[in-house]
Amino acid sequence: MKPSPAFHALALQTRCRAVNRLDPAAARRAMRDAIVRIGEQVAASKAFIGPDLKLIVLPEYFLTGFPMGEAVDAWAAKAAVAADGPEYEALGKIAQDNAVFLSGNVYELDSHFAGLYFQASFVIAPDGAVIHRYRRLISLFAPTPHDVWERYLDIYGVDGVFPVAATAIGKLATVASEEILYPELSRVLALRGAEVLLHSSSEVGSPQPTPKDIAKQARAMENQMYVVSANSAGIDGIAIPASSTDGMSKIIDHHGHTLAAAGGGESMVAHHGLSLDDLRRCRRRPGMGNMLSRQRLELFRAAVGEESRYPPNNLLDAQGRHFVPERGHFARAQRDVIAALADAGLI
Repeated sequence: MKPSPAFHALALQTRCRAVNRLDPAAARRAMRDAIVRIGEQVAASKAFIGPDLKLIVLPEYFLTGFPMGEAVDAWAAKAAVAADGPEYEALGKIAQDNAVFLSGNVYELDSHFAGLYFQASFVIAPDGAVIHRYRRLISLFAPTPHDVWERYLDIYGVDGVFPVAATAIGKLATVASEEILYPELSRVLALRGAEVLLHSSSEVGSPQPTPKDIAKQARAMENQMYVVSANSAGIDGIAIPASSTDGMSKIIDHHGHTLAAAGGGESMVAHHGLSLDDLRRCRRRPGMGNMLSRQRLELFRAAVGEESRYPPNNLLDAQGRHFVPERGHFARAQRDVIAALADAGLI
């Protein structure tokens, strides 16, 4: 087999400037400014780390921050980007100018679902083209493809729900934020061939072990994949203390070992070389540690079947048309699921 080129990856820990207190026009200007600033940081990081830096992951919320009580359609109008909009074009130029694969997470519009937005993780290739788009599937307070499930599958199919991009630096997949806590999602992506999991996050930074930080190592080890996880270097412009989400960007190898990790503040420290050849040798090596080859999926299919917990299609009406929910919809849906589990004696 032809050797795969080794390359460096970077989890770029950059500060987020929230747009919540801005009007829509000012928010768009702030988003453009954020892209310019990130472009400078990408270029400087590549100049310092070296020409073999081929993959950069940005944090969740790097462009806008997150909604804090804003109505769904209002946030869509102010802070979400079009799939073919100028923000992606500007990010594509950063990837092109620096010859890197660039990944991040934004709020994104979809012409099929007017008034809604989805959290989208993307990968942009060195030629500036968006080659991967994944919409966050598990979220407590935001619309997801699962909430409009039947229509979403009709439009995009399963490959559009669980995408894996085959690239010159391996097979790339993405998850967003707290989705790293759900082993089923990363396992599905690994079973579809993913070798490097790109994790845009904005999470608690702590000297103590945190759920997400533990989960990063678990997902890497159990799926025999690299995890490149970028956390925000704090969030300005909201009432939450800025450094609550800061630090712990890291790269973890397919054995679950942390290769590099950043402390607090804006940082390019979380960079390291990745060896796809080593990963692929491990995936092909017989033994107890080869988790992917030992999966007996029929066991779980028989136990779970078509059973549902959180209801799909909860943003579709009786005619199959989507509607824009008010914010309280999501909290009520979770309470209903908890009540049903309690009534069934399962919790």
